[in-house]
Amino acid sequence: MTNSQTPIHATAYWTTAREHGELRAEEVPAPGPGEALVRALYSGISKGTEMVVHAGAVPPRVAEEMRAPHQEGKFPGPVKFGYLSMGVVEEGPQEWKGQRVFCLNPHQDLYVVPVASLTRIPDDVPSQRAVLTGTVETAVNGLWEAGPRLGDRIAVVGAGLVGGMVATLLRTFPLQRLQLVDLDPGRKQLADTLGVDFAHPDDALADCDIVFHCSASQEGLARSLQLAGDEGEVIEMSWYANREVTVPLGEDFHARRLSIRASQVGMVSRARRHRRTNADRLDLSVSLLKDPVFDAFLTGSSPFEDLPKVVQSLADGSLEALCHVVEYPSGAPEPAPAAHNPENSR
Repeated sequence: MTNSQTPIHATAYWTTAREHGELRAEEVPAPGPGEALVRALYSGISKGTEMVVHAGAVPPRVAEEMRAPHQEGKFPGPVKFGYLSMGVVEEGPQEWKGQRVFCLNPHQDLYVVPVASLTRIPDDVPSQRAVLTGTVETAVNGLWEAGPRLGDRIAVVGAGLVGGMVATLLRTFPLQRLQLVDLDPGRKQLADTLGVDFAHPDDALADCDIVFHCSASQEGLARSLQLAGDEGEVIEMSWYANREVTVPLGEDFHARRLSIRASQVGMVSRARRHRRTNADRLDLSVSLLKDPVFDAFLTGSSPFEDLPKVVQSLADGSLEALCHVVEYPSGAPEPAPAAHNPENSR
């Protein structure tokens, strides 16, 4: 047991200045009532948002709204940011000890959080795959926002992590048509793995009931408006941070009575907000990860000690990734989940 007077020595990743991050040693207090000490096994780098933080590009007007749940410091830095962590509870309430959990926590090897902020990982979800819980949650919220219907024609513009997640969930819906749209022909391999039709923006089919825009580019948004059918809706899931974006409202937008609606994961979608909590949404999201198709999004891994240079490599484009996994030194053997087909995990 940890002595309540003995601080816990931990290491965390901090963005200390624009385009610079480092690992810092810090002391964590022992868990109090209703809290748990979590030993991280893996965390995931959410490339889009974390690269914005790395670049110091979080707009001051929304700095508070864009705080991660367990963030420390303020934008542009020094700031401890991240939200795709999974690990094992080492200390805390008896019913939580030894549990594999997901937490919206920054990159840190040991941390103390309220047990209310932990999501239990089902036995049939492998540990590495569980880091995707937070991005599945983003996709779930987008689908709740849009409310796709039987027989819909849908396009997802942008085959990155979020767009790929949206397409992955939609592929099980009874739709008339679903296309994953991207400029990069290499994304066809991802679409084929997901079992989803792939199209270059020039070849994508129009007259869609719903278009999910996830490319974070003004060209992608413009094409999304063209793909939406009359009185159709574009669900905007991109975050442009401090970039200015031109939207061609003089073309299809007014003439065809189109709508653009934002989806942001910080709050449960309005359509479900009165009947679902954030915890409910996370429980649903982690349960969906029993499907081994999600392993397609885990595109590389590195040890925790290499995280500063990995973030820089992602930022300058020398390392390509959908979700890059951070592996933490293990102080004890990882508890084995229930038996599952070894082909279902990476």
